[in-house]
Amino acid sequence: MGDKKNNNNNNTNNNVENNVDNINNNTNADNDFSPNVVTGETCPICGKKTLTLTEAERDIPFFGKVYLFSMNCSNPECKYSVSDVESEEVKEPSEYSLDVSKEDHLNARVIKSSNATVKVGRIMTITPGTASQGYISNIEGVLKRTQHALEMAYDMEDDNSNKKKLKNKIKKLRKVLYGNEPITITISDPTGNSAIIHEDVVKKTLKKSKK
Repeated sequence: MGDKKNNNNNNTNNNVENNVDNINNNTNADNDFSPNVVTGETCPICGKKTLTLTEAERDIPFFGKVYLFSMNCSNPECKYSVSDVESEEVKEPSEYSLDVSKEDHLNARVIKSSNATVKVGRIMTITPGTASQGYISNIEGVLKRTQHALEMAYDMEDDNSNKKKLKNKIKKLRKVLYGNEPITITISDPTGNSAIIHEDVVKKTLKKSKK
């Protein structure tokens, strides 16, 4: 019984983490540029010419120019989607941490590549993987992505114990979004393609991994 319960918990956590980066919402701060779009390409998954390629560049204050890439399949039976962010300048592996404790912190710019690990307090850690996506948003957007993923997991969860844990996490995130509770957001990226931009951010250089 104990092993089964632990497996249920692990499956729930994995499903939530995989869903976070795949959520599209209006809090993304990447709607103010004109991308180059190519349609009718062959999808690598379903093989149909329903793939749209999008590429854009953007100058981020205090970070520099970044390139945004995405591939999206419009075939309803496939819906393949991948996106990423890459800095024009080669940057050092870094970790950015922000103690979110005031309204202004919610507007802090977030650049997140598919290689980044995102820690949302003790609520969730989103690690790189096949479902990981890159995006430009802000702290509020990251929190809402996490909240939506938790809500999706809550609706699909059958175990009452897991549902209670998910519900408590959702409540905590709502308090953070309303400014009633602090939380620490940390983004670490071995490629240097991620960052949190705010004067209150604490930045650390990560050790380069040995090949």
